[in-house]
Parts: sequence; structure tokens; C-alpha cells
Amino acid sequence: MHHSGIKEKTLEEVMGDRFGRYSKYIIQERALPDIRDGLKPVQRRILYAMFLDGNTFDKGFRKSAKAVGNIMGNYHPHGDSSIYEAMVRMSQDWKLREPLIEMHGNNGSMDGDPAAAMRYTEARLSALSSELLTEIDKETVDMVWNFDDTAKEPTVLPAKFPNLLINGSTGISAGYATEIPTHNLKEVIEGLIYLLKHPDATVDELMNYIPGPDFPTGGILMGKEQLKKAYETGKGKVILRAKTEIEKGKGNRTQIVVTEIPYEVNKANLVKKIDEIRLQKKIDGIVEVRDETDRTGLRIVVELKKDAEAENILNYLFKNTDLQINYHFNMVAIDHQRPVQVGLKRILSAYIEHRKEVIYKRTAFDHEKKAHRLHIVEGLIRALSILDEIIAMIRGSKNRKEAQEHLVTDFSFTKVQAEAIIVMPLYRLTNTDVTTLEKEQKQLTKELQQLEKIMQDEKELEKVLVKEWKQIIKEYASERKTKIEAEIAELTITEEQLIPSENTMVAITKNGYLKRSSLRSVQSSGGVTACGKREEDDFIFMEEVNTRDFLYLLTNKGKMIYRPVYEVIDTKWKEVGDHITESISNLEEEEEIQYVFHFTSLPIEERLLFVTRQGLVKQMSWEELRPWRTYRTKAQICYKWKEENESFLWVTSLSQQKNFTLYLFTHLGYSLAYPTTEIALTKTKASGIKAINLKDGDDLVSAFVMEDEGILSTSLVTVTQRGAMKQMPLLEIPIQKRAQRGILVLKKIKSQPHFLVYAAPIQENEVVTYETKNGYIAKVEVENIRNHQRESNGTMMIDEKVEGEIISAQVLPQNEAEEII
Repeated sequence: MHHSGIKEKTLEEVMGDRFGRYSKYIIQERALPDIRDGLKPVQRRILYAMFLDGNTFDKGFRKSAKAVGNIMGNYHPHGDSSIYEAMVRMSQDWKLREPLIEMHGNNGSMDGDPAAAMRYTEARLSALSSELLTEIDKETVDMVWNFDDTAKEPTVLPAKFPNLLINGSTGISAGYATEIPTHNLKEVIEGLIYLLKHPDATVDELMNYIPGPDFPTGGILMGKEQLKKAYETGKGKVILRAKTEIEKGKGNRTQIVVTEIPYEVNKANLVKKIDEIRLQKKIDGIVEVRDETDRTGLRIVVELKKDAEAENILNYLFKNTDLQINYHFNMVAIDHQRPVQVGLKRILSAYIEHRKEVIYKRTAFDHEKKAHRLHIVEGLIRALSILDEIIAMIRGSKNRKEAQEHLVTDFSFTKVQAEAIIVMPLYRLTNTDVTTLEKEQKQLTKELQQLEKIMQDEKELEKVLVKEWKQIIKEYASERKTKIEAEIAELTITEEQLIPSENTMVAITKNGYLKRSSLRSVQSSGGVTACGKREEDDFIFMEEVNTRDFLYLLTNKGKMIYRPVYEVIDTKWKEVGDHITESISNLEEEEEIQYVFHFTSLPIEERLLFVTRQGLVKQMSWEELRPWRTYRTKAQICYKWKEENESFLWVTSLSQQKNFTLYLFTHLGYSLAYPTTEIALTKTKASGIKAINLKDGDDLVSAFVMEDEGILSTSLVTVTQRGAMKQMPLLEIPIQKRAQRGILVLKKIKSQPHFLVYAAPIQENEVVTYETKNGYIAKVEVENIRNHQRESNGTMMIDEKVEGEIISAQVLPQNEAEEII
């Protein structure tokens, strides 16, 4: 059934229309200030309602709840909390450069504490806010009906001073946001006067008068070029820094004293953040952080150790806390009913236009009133000159109306003059009164001439403007609080000096558990062997290192994790530690740590060499792995796998200043040697290139490098799965080209063939340790391993029927081998 009152529309149409209306409302009527008086609607209504109610600076304070109720009932039909919060902000001298409301009671704090409930606080308009409202009763601004058509409210205030720049504004709307900083009243008005006299003034010229924002919390603002850009375009970024001093405190200790903080920074949170840095030992040298703020002023004291680098610590705090912030200009205001991003000159020009209009309307209003009065005075003077005739006529009239008509018809008075004559009291008929009226006539004539001059000559109007502005400066000017520096001071931080230098034990397991413990904790726990770990896990790194050192952790999936030692969790030696996935988010489920590299400084003169079991090789510079921005939460890919089953055989770090030869050995007994210069340096996300031409079913089992001058004197040891071992001169393996098949270092036999398990260079004080399938772990002294030719399998060193096949082997110094076996 079709109803005539129902319209069919798509959801898109309805949503678009409704959201469009809502957006228009919040842009124009809620979040953005008007370019002329610098007020949002709620602020304007608060000031206007309190003004009408007589709640002004020259009278006593009244309960805030009364003002809020009045504003909500008459002008602003929204929640009382939003009205009260706006009122509170207008009273906070750390938010507004020149507060518009005076408040008795708790109106919040720089620590972010909320104001007391409105039933407890009292408020009134400040003296300066009266300058925003003055002459509003002279038809100077447009008035519109309120929400229920019971009263009228102003669309803008007359605003005797440029409130938008002086008190700034902040707000978020639909598709728009605004961030206008506060400025110094005297400077802004002087800039206005200059622009009024020089309409073509540049931003550079205006900045001679308005050098930059002046925040109520002071601080140091840096970056004149950035400031100029912000003033030209309405958008830009400057650096705002706390005012600090380095002083000598008790016990000859150095202390950093903060007396001014950046605008809109929560002081309590700032103190908490500095204390967290102290507790987490992100920098060394902070003993205590105290907030000593009292009624005499803001004061935060950061007490340092005697030998602490105060400048360095201060620079660190600037960089890592809100002692220094980026202040973003985004000067958006409602200009002719539209949100516009405006520069300094447009804001000043718009205000001048508005103020000229207000003065013209005020002058026209005064002119009309005075002209009306002059007209009456002239009538009264004339009436007094023919008083007897008028009295006779009035006595002969039947009533007041007839007497009034006779005055108009018989004596040529106007209706207005006739009305004034009729109601004139008898005492005004004295000669003295004529003199008074004549004096008033003269005065009114003079005033009207002056008013007409202002209305007809713009220069005269501008003189009035300048005079009023100078009076505002005289009454309300205050000294600049924010210091402006042309250049942005560079923050130089020596990271090493920030970190306490102390030796510590670091343990890292294959499954990804990391920890560091003080040497005292290791000792009290029962020594190095008492290190805590999960039962199924194994250590891959356990060393005494310095807190200023750093680690690179390579996973079996080709990802590199960077960790300064001081950032590794500090815990008891018996504890397991933190798992790497608690901080690194881009690791796979079965990803394990395979290699750990420990450095005291970034090895930019070294290169990383990767060799995979599948016969691929890659070289890259450590420079590619300089600490990246997100190193705390993300691992960096440094080797891209070509196949899923690809795995590392050997990874090492080599000097870029030396010449090395890479030796590769395969399961089937092939060996290939070539210079590492044949492997080009590649980027982080590159895959490996062919290292050796493997036969089907073959893979690499050993790899190592030798410095070229050491090849002549080095012996090679080989170990097969059947337990055969031999020594041979490394020189017998010829230097060839990359990606070739290589030559055999084993003898091929059909029955029970030998396969290579391990090959490595060996020295006199070293032994070969091995492990078999049956669980045997043993060692063979170097002097017991005989020399053989290259194509020999070597001497049988085990009973494979008893011990089983060898599954792994390694060359170790004698003392390390004794700890294992």
C-alpha cells in the first residue's frame, strides 16, 4: 500500500544528506572559531549570557552552576558538562594567554586534574573579556533568534581586540581540525596598526611586530624559517622546548631544573615519563626526579649523579620526553561562513574588516540617537521662544491629542517635537533651561559633525581604531613569555655516555629466550652453569659482555634482530628471560635463533657471508643492517629464501680489508675453493647465488674461509660417516671459480661408500670431537690422525658396528673438548 507522505530514497542519499548537514553544523556551529572574534559558538554564548546577566568583572563572583544553567536554558541546548568544560578552559591561565573568565575555586591544573564540580566554583567575566562585548547594545553585530525563538543572540562579538591570535584555538571537526597558537596582545595589536597603515605589508614585515607565538606556559620556540612558512600558509611545524638550567645542588651534585614547559604538555605525565626513564635505566646518571612546583611557579628538578654528563642527559630528555615537542600550526577558522586555512595576514585583515564594520555601525547608531536628540532639543528651544502662544493653544485644546495636532499644523513642529513639548515638565520653562538646551544643541551639533566625519572618511575611522587599540595595549599589555630562537638547536646525544658501562652476562637460547644478569646475580645463583632455561631448549650464546655492546641475532628464516645489550631484559640468572616474540612481531611460528653476533661497535668495515646447505652463497655489508627505525618491534629480512627447505650451513662476519678464500665441501666428497671477491655484495632482501654446482642428491656439509697467506701452512681434516679421518695439506685443493663442481677429496667405492660429514682446518693443539648415531661422543687427538692423499678416505678411527655412523663432528681446542666429553 502506497502512502502519499512517504518518500522512497536510497540509503546512500539519506546518509549523504544527513551526514552532510551534521558536518556543516559541527564545522560552523561547534568546533571551529570565527576569524573575527576568535570564539566558538559555545564560548560566545558563555560570554554573552554572563554579560547580560551582569556577571562581570566589576561585580562579585557567582556560582558557576547558575551561569551554566542560564547559558544552557537560553542559548546552548547541550550538556551542562560541555558548557562548564568550555567555561573552565576560558579561565585557565596555562591554556589561554589572556583568560576571559575569572574563577574562584579549583579550575584544574597543569597536571591534567579536572576542575571541581560547577556547584563548588564561582565565576565572572574578566576585565579583558568585557572588551569583547563592549558596544554590543549599539547594533554593531547581527543578532539571530536562539534555538526556541525566545531571545536573540549575537552571531559574532564586537571584539575590541584580536582574540583569535591572542588566545588561539584548538578543535577537531568533520574533515577539519584547527590549531592556532596564542600570541602576545601588545605585539599583535602593533602588527594590526602596521597592517592598517600598510595594507600591502608582507609576512616578513608583520613578523617584525609579531615575531611568533607567545604561549602562557613560556618555553623556547625555535625555527624562524618554519614559523614564517606557517604564518604564510596557515600550516607548519616549529620546535617548542622547555626552559631549563643546569645548576649545582646539594652535595655538589648537578641538577637539571625545568622552570617552563611546552604548551599543552601535562606536567604530571612529563615528570612520570622522566622517572620511568630513570627506573628503566634507559640512561645512566639520573638519581631522582622531583616536582617542586608551588604557588611561586613551576619547578621540576632532575637530580644527577656527580660524574653524569648533564648536557648529554638533557639532550636525551629533550629527544625522548615532552620537554621538547613539535608544535603543528593548522590555522583553520570560519571566514564568511566557510572553514578556511588562513595565514597571519588574512587573520589580521579579517579582524580589521570586522572592526571597521563594528565602528561604522556603532557610529551610525550614535549618529541616529544624537540626531534624534538634536531634533527634539531644537524643537524645545523654539517652543520656549513662543511659549505664551503654545500655552494658550494647549489650554484651548480639548485633549492631549488635539494639542499635539495643533503643534504640528499651527506651529510647524514635527510629531516627535510635538510629543516632547507636550510631555515637557513645567520646571523646564525657566530661562536657565533655555541656556542648558542651547549648550546641549551646540554640543550635539559638534558631536554629529565628528560622527559624520568618521562615517564619511575612512582615515578618520582608522584613527578611532588605532586610538582604541592603543588604549587596550595601555590597559592590558604584558611582557612576552615565550623566547624565540631563529635556529633549531641540534640535539647531539652520545648514546654510550647515556648507558651505564658495566659488564653483564647475556644468555640467548635457540628457541628465542634472552636475558642479561649482573655478574653478582650469576655468582649468587651458583655460577654460569646455573643459567635458567626451558628443558627442551639449548643455549646458542652465553658470554660476558658490556652494557654498551650490541647483538645481532640471525634466525633460521633469514631475519636479523638487532638488540643493544642494555635493552635485553635484566633479570635473575636462574630465570628463563623474555621470549623474543614479546617484542618482535614479524617472526614465524617455527622460527629459531641460529646465530648471534656480538660487537662493541657497528662493524661497518665488515661483511656478512651466508652459505646454505643447498649450495647458495651471499655477501652483504653490515652497513645495510644499521639499526633501523622499528628495530625494537620488527626483524629485518637479510636473506630471502628461494625454496622452503633452504637452510643455513654457515654464516660469518669477515673484514672487508682482507683477502679470503672460501672452501666448500659436499656430502658426496666434492670440494671447491675460490676467492670471496667472486661473491658480489648485495642488499638485505636479495637471495643467494650459486656457490657450487651440486650433483642431484648432494648438499653442502662444511664451509670455511682462510686468509690467503695462511693457506700454505694449513692442514685440512676430513671425517666420513663410517669414521674414516685424514689430514691433508689445504694447498692440495686448487683455487677455482665460483659455481663449479670442484674436485673430490674422498675415494669413490661402490661397496659401503664413504660420505663426507665434516671438513675443517686443524692445528696442533686441537682435537676432533664427534657424535654417532648410537649416542657415542668422543674425541681424536690431532697427532693420531694420519696424513693421506687428497683422493683417500683416510684411516678408520672408530668401530662403526659398535659405535654407529658418525652424524656430526667439529674441531675444538683441547680444553673446550674436555668440558664436552
